[in-house]
Amino acid sequence: MIIDAHGHISIAPEVLAYKAQIFASLLNPDQGRPKIPESRMAEFGQKHLDLLDKVGTDIQLISPRPFHAMHSLKPHKVVVEWNCYVNDVIAQTCALFPTRYIGVAGLPQGPDEPLDTAIAELERCVRDLGFVGCLINPDPAEGGFPTPPGLGDPYWYPLYEKMCELDAPGLIHSASCCAPRESYTLHFITEESIAVVSLLESEVFDRYPNLKLVVGHGGGAIPYQLARFEAWRSRSGNPERFRDAMRKLYYDTCVYNAEGLDLLFRIVGTDRCLFGTENPGTGSAPDRDTGRQFDDLKPVIDDQIPWLEDADRELIYERTARELYRLDERAPQAIEAFSATVGSTGGA
Repeated sequence: MIIDAHGHISIAPEVLAYKAQIFASLLNPDQGRPKIPESRMAEFGQKHLDLLDKVGTDIQLISPRPFHAMHSLKPHKVVVEWNCYVNDVIAQTCALFPTRYIGVAGLPQGPDEPLDTAIAELERCVRDLGFVGCLINPDPAEGGFPTPPGLGDPYWYPLYEKMCELDAPGLIHSASCCAPRESYTLHFITEESIAVVSLLESEVFDRYPNLKLVVGHGGGAIPYQLARFEAWRSRSGNPERFRDAMRKLYYDTCVYNAEGLDLLFRIVGTDRCLFGTENPGTGSAPDRDTGRQFDDLKPVIDDQIPWLEDADRELIYERTARELYRLDERAPQAIEAFSATVGSTGGA
């Protein structure tokens, strides 16, 4: 079974038209949400599935597309409305395709905003909509001001407490970027790198030992720069190696080349990695050398990292995601459908 733990929903243009409307009006007046026929939702859900079928993905965890989150927009009530609406669209899509999609919540975050609305939406999505986790944007200012506290800061503790209560893992994934020096795709990597260091140099995992966090895009730049942080710890007398501390987190495979994935697997271990592609997304473009889409990662993992064994691939493709998100319990329709037909991948 191939479980893609990093996917974002493909939505009808009517949904984005609503985004444009509330962005322009700031909900003054609030003209109400659009009524989109179920057939229209199904059309775009199926188009997305056609892409997953082409690369052999069985199940995908889908969340809002982060660069649409509008977290830095004021007033905050617009951010709340938009993110809650997209979560409802995801829930509808999952209901239409219950064996293929599993919901992950986007949270209404904002700079200088308390986390009350984010916590309330997380609880609604997990308890009422059946979602299995959430996205966490480490920079709700989206490259602007004020500078947000790092993920190791006590500001985030109420959210972590609720995540532990609900046993809801969080995917650390930045959103859009307003800074002229960065594209949003570079901003993702920058913020994920900051997040890893902030968390591992904090008391977060002492306070919340059951907290489950996945770092998107293979941990940003951290695996590549590991020795800098090992040296930092050695100089400061910290007895825990940074490499060992990194195993408090999980990482997805949304890294579009074999060399990067090889390094990630060697540093953090295949048992801390979840198959994730973001397909369709940034990697949905042809590699000039192979002609294959960059986000078609299964052939890379199967054929271009020869030291991986079948047991490693089973962890990456299936087992770690099933256990981390408790998918057998929380998404039994999807798991049972593919367990009954294809069984465990075993690296196949």
